[in-house]
Amino acid sequence: MADLFDKIPGAAPTATGPRPLADRLRPTRLSEVIGQEHVLGPEAPLGVMLASGTLSSLILWGPPGVGKTTIARLLADETDLSFVQISAIFTGVADLKKVFEAARMRHANGQGTLLFVDEIHRFNKAQQDGFLPHMEDGTILLVGATTENPSFELNAALLSRAQVLVLERLDLAHLELLAQRAEHELARALPLTGPAREALLEMADGDGRALLNLIEQVAAWKVPGTLSPEDLGQRLMKRAAQYDKSGDAHYNLISALHKSVRGSDPDAALYWLARMLEGGEDSRYLARRITRMAIEDIGLADPQAQTICLDAWQVFERLGSPEGELALAQAVTYLALAPKSNAGYAAYKNARAAAKRTGSEPPPKHILNAPTGLMKEQGYGAGYEYDHDAEAGFSGQDYFPEAMKRGVYYTPVERGFERELKRRLDYFTKLRAKRHNS
Repeated sequence: MADLFDKIPGAAPTATGPRPLADRLRPTRLSEVIGQEHVLGPEAPLGVMLASGTLSSLILWGPPGVGKTTIARLLADETDLSFVQISAIFTGVADLKKVFEAARMRHANGQGTLLFVDEIHRFNKAQQDGFLPHMEDGTILLVGATTENPSFELNAALLSRAQVLVLERLDLAHLELLAQRAEHELARALPLTGPAREALLEMADGDGRALLNLIEQVAAWKVPGTLSPEDLGQRLMKRAAQYDKSGDAHYNLISALHKSVRGSDPDAALYWLARMLEGGEDSRYLARRITRMAIEDIGLADPQAQTICLDAWQVFERLGSPEGELALAQAVTYLALAPKSNAGYAAYKNARAAAKRTGSEPPPKHILNAPTGLMKEQGYGAGYEYDHDAEAGFSGQDYFPEAMKRGVYYTPVERGFERELKRRLDYFTKLRAKRHNS
């Protein structure tokens, strides 16, 4: 898989016909790569490795079109290693054996091999384990590229032998620099107005390779003047957003939506909801997660929030997409502006933790029913006080196991309806203490 490239100074013309713009703009040095200064700079990980002459195996993690293949190829050039590129999509066990055998022969002759594995996360566990002995004995220096989170997709053994470097999507400034270099290569400016040029950069969505492909299309048009954003939109389809419903984008965006709701920011919450819907996310998944937000982050501070989410879910089921998605958007807006409390969520987790520690303790006998004479003889139900008959409808008895210290799990906050619940809890706490001391 190709990545974004800079121009090769003095490159000889090919005899095989026209070359794509991306191929003509390949960089010849790491210093020419656009973006990724946090990885390639003098004090950055790769800069330090190259300066010290101790390059280690690497995993390059980042979105498409940000330079993973280019960086790997140039690392081989700058370290005098033989560059071998394979793709996990097209490479089987037999192919890997041939690659390792060729690398072993080079190693025996004093030549190292930088093995670049594109889409490395697509190899299964056994295939990933197959790299380990060849990495350990120095037969290969592995550079893997992945668009997926290595923590989830790669074996711990492989990760322990390689340093993960995170590459970032290109921002508009980087894309503009790439566009200028493309114009220099083409020896003419793009026929675009300023706003249309900005729209073109946004269409690339942080992908340098995609931008070069778009520029190549625009440069081929015969137009009398300059094109406006509207003209550009008619001639080019907007690039589909990068979104994998089972990959990193799925988890990153639902996290962004959840935290925007928790942070009481309805605009940000609506934006991330829209991003997921535009990416083709399952609306029922969103309805379920939105309902969870109401329970986890709002809880009893606004008991109505849960009902609103369930109603929105039901509305979506009846109306379908896209009309029903408006109900989900309204639920998200309500949640973002609702008073927040995780007291109920925390109380539940605390109670579960206590239950795990004391799971064998029986209830106190005074709150056990005694339907048989034998059970009455054993003291079941003895001393139980019926709360409805007690003063203020509250007996103050202890309902925890006799061998267990009374737990305190629920601590309501001074927000929303929980302010009233806190007042009630404080009242019963004082009354219970009074009854026990009397």
